[in-house]
Amino acid sequence: MSEFDGLTALVTGGGSGIGLATATLLAERGARVACLDLNPPAEPFFGVRADVTDDASVRAAVEAAAGHLGGLDILINNAGIGAAGTVEQNPDEEWFRVLDVNVLGIVRVTRAALPLLRASAHAAIVNTCSIAAWAGLPNRAVYSASKGAIMSLTLAMATDHVDEGIRVNCVNPGTADTPWVQRLLDAAPDPEAERRALENRQPMGRLVSAEEVAAAVAYLASPLAASTTGTVLAVDGGMHGLRPRPKL
Repeated sequence: MSEFDGLTALVTGGGSGIGLATATLLAERGARVACLDLNPPAEPFFGVRADVTDDASVRAAVEAAAGHLGGLDILINNAGIGAAGTVEQNPDEEWFRVLDVNVLGIVRVTRAALPLLRASAHAAIVNTCSIAAWAGLPNRAVYSASKGAIMSLTLAMATDHVDEGIRVNCVNPGTADTPWVQRLLDAAPDPEAERRALENRQPMGRLVSAEEVAAAVAYLASPLAASTTGTVLAVDGGMHGLRPRPKL
């Protein structure tokens, strides 16, 4: 028996990286899992294609997932995009694009899922945030703004829905070894040097794995965390709270 036996979960952005790792772990622990993505994965999940910037697409996808699963207990709001640049470098169009996916995407999916979650005896929402909500990272203005909004949104949602028995938490990963980060590295003038810089930025001296973030998400989504809501869980190799002496 597992804590997820009999429970159903919808993971957005479940086609790769942290989303796919989370969906895989939840399924391994007994949950029935649907993945919402522009390119959803195949078995053992129920894949449903949707664009989180399109409300009609989201509503249809959530309805299809819940119909297939027989309800919805857990929502993992993981879909998101990255972006580079300073305030000066990003035009309005880039700000609108990133905020539309990263912040309003969570709004649209949650809004569609709430009636289903209210019917669950174990309702949990976990949002994927970022260390960028806490730390001033260089060349990440719009991305950091979107993640700061997600962290505040998580606390507001947790307050709004606590009386309905719906728990809402978020994870703040550090720089993770995901396809998006790999694309950034590939685009750098010296990918190996850029990777070393990212690794050294985190006190543990390495990138966070998608599986490590998935384990934190699974904990927050689990009935074992039934008294945990409005929590921001860092999975960042110590980046948020530790200040080790520089290595000479």
